[in-house]
Amino acid sequence: MIDLVELRRSYRAHQVELLDKILINKNSTSQVTESLKKISDLADKTLCAIWEKYGLDEPLALLAVGGFGRRELYPYSDVDVLILLTDDINLEAQTDLKNKLELFISSCWDIGLEIGSSVRSITQCLEESKNDITVQTSILESRLIAGSSHTNNTFQKYYFQHLNPQNFFIAKNLELQQRHHKYESTPYSLEPNCKESPGGLRDLQIILWVSKAARFGQSWDELAKNGLATRFEISQLKKNEATLRIIRTRLHLIAKRREDRLVFDLQHAVAESFGYSPKEITSRTDPSKKAFIRPSEALMKRYYWAAKAVTQLNQILMLNIQGRLYPKNHSLQKLNERFFDNAGLLEVASDDLYHLQPNAILETFLIYQETVGIKGLSTKTLRALYNAREIMDGEFRRSPENRATFLKILTNGEGLTHAIRLMNQTSVLGRYLWVFRKIVGQMQHDLFHVYTVDQHILMVLRNVRRFFIPEHAHEYTFCSQLAVSWEKPWLLYVAALFHDIAKGRGGDHSELGGVEARRFCKQHNISKEDTDLIEFLVTEHLTMSRIAQKSDLSDPLVISEFVKKIKTERYLTGLYLLTVADIRGTSPKVWNAWKGKLLEDLYRFSLRALGGKTLDAQTAVGLRKKEALVELALHAKSLEETKKLWKTFDVSYFMRHDANDIAWHTLQILKMLDTQKTIVQCRISPLGEGLQVLVYTPDQTDLFARICGYFDQASFDILDARIHTANNGYALDTFQIISDNQLENLDHLILNIEAELTEFISQKTSLPEPSKGRLSRRVKSFPITPRVTLSPDEKSENWLLNVSTSDRMGLLYSISLVLAKHKISLQLAKIATLGERVDDTFLIQGSELQNNRMQISIETELLKAIT
Repeated sequence: MIDLVELRRSYRAHQVELLDKILINKNSTSQVTESLKKISDLADKTLCAIWEKYGLDEPLALLAVGGFGRRELYPYSDVDVLILLTDDINLEAQTDLKNKLELFISSCWDIGLEIGSSVRSITQCLEESKNDITVQTSILESRLIAGSSHTNNTFQKYYFQHLNPQNFFIAKNLELQQRHHKYESTPYSLEPNCKESPGGLRDLQIILWVSKAARFGQSWDELAKNGLATRFEISQLKKNEATLRIIRTRLHLIAKRREDRLVFDLQHAVAESFGYSPKEITSRTDPSKKAFIRPSEALMKRYYWAAKAVTQLNQILMLNIQGRLYPKNHSLQKLNERFFDNAGLLEVASDDLYHLQPNAILETFLIYQETVGIKGLSTKTLRALYNAREIMDGEFRRSPENRATFLKILTNGEGLTHAIRLMNQTSVLGRYLWVFRKIVGQMQHDLFHVYTVDQHILMVLRNVRRFFIPEHAHEYTFCSQLAVSWEKPWLLYVAALFHDIAKGRGGDHSELGGVEARRFCKQHNISKEDTDLIEFLVTEHLTMSRIAQKSDLSDPLVISEFVKKIKTERYLTGLYLLTVADIRGTSPKVWNAWKGKLLEDLYRFSLRALGGKTLDAQTAVGLRKKEALVELALHAKSLEETKKLWKTFDVSYFMRHDANDIAWHTLQILKMLDTQKTIVQCRISPLGEGLQVLVYTPDQTDLFARICGYFDQASFDILDARIHTANNGYALDTFQIISDNQLENLDHLILNIEAELTEFISQKTSLPEPSKGRLSRRVKSFPITPRVTLSPDEKSENWLLNVSTSDRMGLLYSISLVLAKHKISLQLAKIATLGERVDDTFLIQGSELQNNRMQISIETELLKAIT
């Protein structure tokens, strides 16, 4: 009898030996398939020994299923087995057999095999497979490990008799679409699942599943032999499959668990296991500027290129198999001498079209864009494009005909987003626009972009395009209004395409991108006037966002300096549209209504200044007061009471609030003014997102800190804070707040905030410690160096405090505690949260700021508080 202890020791020793070999060979893509088979064979041998120990034999059969069934066992994957019974076996009646099977399964776990087991009769398996595509697929890959070959053969015979290849294909194709949708239909997720994401191993497995079910072949070589793939395609499939396999294998080994996601925490370690090390890149235009390629960046670029190739090849082979399963009898509709409409798919007239006429490559996408009813590319076209990549060389890019065709794709507008996305998916965009190829699959190591550079650019292009589509006018109402009167939308499309195209080179990517945009314009014979606009938009695409989120827009000097840079209304409108599209294309979390309002305010203030209608402070305040009085008249408020209250506010209050806010503040304060108590009022923000909170109370040193403390404890994020001290000793503070939690029962929530915050302000107890929530994985993986800068403003009346760091719970409250400790009063807080990075600006006053030593002390304490 075999000794289980010895078997366990032997299994562990051989397993460690095999895994060590994988790690020792830095880039063993050629050996990875063999290694996975050896791990599978070791599991086979161990299972057979345990099976024999308990005398399990005829008529039972032990089958490997799933990945184990195809002898592809990853280090920490489950060892999935099916114990197959004949239909005449009743386990409940055969207690001895049942006990043996239970001992077999428990012994597998004791040995160290993470087994996933099921015990079924032949009939039970067939019945389950009818209703469950997952079971049907698992059985498709089954193979005999031990036991009765007769039982297994009988089972396989009945299984394939019941298997309908057409239905199986439909089910697996739907499953593929749902899975892709789950992963946002892109292989370029920053934390892709190398098994399940588009372009992952599952996309390769599904080809072999549907092929095997249809009896077209169960290996890559058999697919080639049966004419479903070319030898070149098969070599590419094998190469990229090996890349994905070795990455997944090392991911398991580094994580020491079954982990198929290339999460930020593991990317660096996995990259180092391949031997990647940091590389320095010197800017071509400025040798003093350098960029570093991290090991994780090199690894992810390798993954993305493999995933992209798999996505293309999966599409080609799945369409080929579909064509074999569902032969079409209809005739092709001729579009021109080079292309046909094949049931809604664009098809080349001949396999060698692109080799004979390279200019037809870009024409493919122009026809796809212009022809009604064309929904995609046929297998023949996809294959021809895949095999024509080497044709797209320098001569191809310099061709006047190709340049004219590409410009026509951009200027057509209709179907632009789909055409450009398809060009990227088929690698044509990067081959034609060589500078774009450099950022395909390039990660962005920051805390707010959730896409690779090329995917972000395509998202921005999509957003700009939507401004000009009436069906999307409800998404960006103001942008759509501006787009109506904008001539030549394609200028914005070109700017969107180039705005981040120079990332990762070292140096300022905006300036370098401007150079690339100008070069593109010159090559494509774009007029000087249009070239200047495109270059300006690319070079300045970050300017408007920075000013809107970090500067005091009520300061005429801020608007004046911005307008000097903009110069014309056309440049202002173009920059505004590109800025909105850019921010919305970084991450679903980055954009909010408050950012939208800041940008729109900056646009309107600048537009007025460009028209020579810049209002002095007194006139602007007079207009706002007049508008606010009109609103207040609807509530029958005394003009005398209103003016008396307004006399306690300085000009900055009226400059920093619009008429609607002024009217609401006045109405709420006058309602409760006689009570001499703290007034806290809350309403749904007029922006339609989050809440607006008003606090009117006798001023106190720690007031801002106390209010932030309440919002911290109540898990609200502060988007904006405006702090004013009236000349009657009262503070009038306003806040824009949001919560990650769904805001339900708003009336009840508003009453709670008003009551709780009033009580919190009135307390004389010491302030609580800030919340210390866990840092997100992104913040841990992409830490940014905390930075605090303190400098006098342009008028030398106040001080500007800028804080940049990773976002976390209690951050703003921690900052406010330091300010309160040093009796520093806050005039304005500009809260800029970009994903999981914050870049906050505060306008502050305080006697301690005049002392150099105290300045250093305050900066040091702030750094400690935000770290």
